[in-house]
Amino acid sequence: MEHDYHVHSTYSDGYFIEFMADSAAEAGLSAIGIADHCVVSEDPAEDQYRREMGFNLDVTYERRRDAIEAIRERADVEIFDAVELDYEPHDEAAIASFLEEAEFDYAVGSVHDLEGVNVHVREYFADRSEAERRALVDEYFEKLVALADSELFAIAAHPDLVERNPALRGLATEDHYERAAAAFADSRTVPELNAGRVLDDYGGLHPAPEFLDALADHGVGVAVGTDSHRPESIGPRVERIEAELAERGLEPVRVMDAV
Repeated sequence: MEHDYHVHSTYSDGYFIEFMADSAAEAGLSAIGIADHCVVSEDPAEDQYRREMGFNLDVTYERRRDAIEAIRERADVEIFDAVELDYEPHDEAAIASFLEEAEFDYAVGSVHDLEGVNVHVREYFADRSEAERRALVDEYFEKLVALADSELFAIAAHPDLVERNPALRGLATEDHYERAAAAFADSRTVPELNAGRVLDDYGGLHPAPEFLDALADHGVGVAVGTDSHRPESIGPRVERIEAELAERGLEPVRVMDAV
């Protein structure tokens, strides 16, 4: 593993860029991608969510770009200027317009919400019936397939994010994985091997092993991202990703070439 394509900085919900870059170098990486959260939508509710969460890279990316350029001069790793955008099918036009304007090194797409609620909100989903929860997982994978079909992104982050919520965990089926894997096989978008929860109570990588098997069966590779929000998380998460790659005999997809 040479590149970590997915970490966050103070321009969303992470830590200072220079410290993230220093930790990436200490972990033996040659490049790190600063992919801060961003929500681009004409929906008033989503715009309000963006403001409340501070996912405002659409108005701060030029300032962050200046910071990246300055830090590149003294960093021991290459720093990629990227973005993690929330994806909703009805926002495709707005997302495409923003990406054309901003000209990031690459874009990461994420499905975070179901029924307008972030999938991490355990209590919301725990109160739903099993049939409703299964329907929500269906909706998640429909959005994931639409994300792949959109061709808007280089990387699809944590492509089975529903597994982080105990109320939704284990409800994804072989059919979900097969459909998503087939969509990625026909797309420029590469699913991500994501370590964002390996150090907490979830303890696993995304995608789940069965999903990774389906991707492999369709000849789909993975990019790698630690999804780190703090410098001290990068090294341990790199170790977990490298162990998984070694066990499966995988060479990660190289989305960018360091310069």
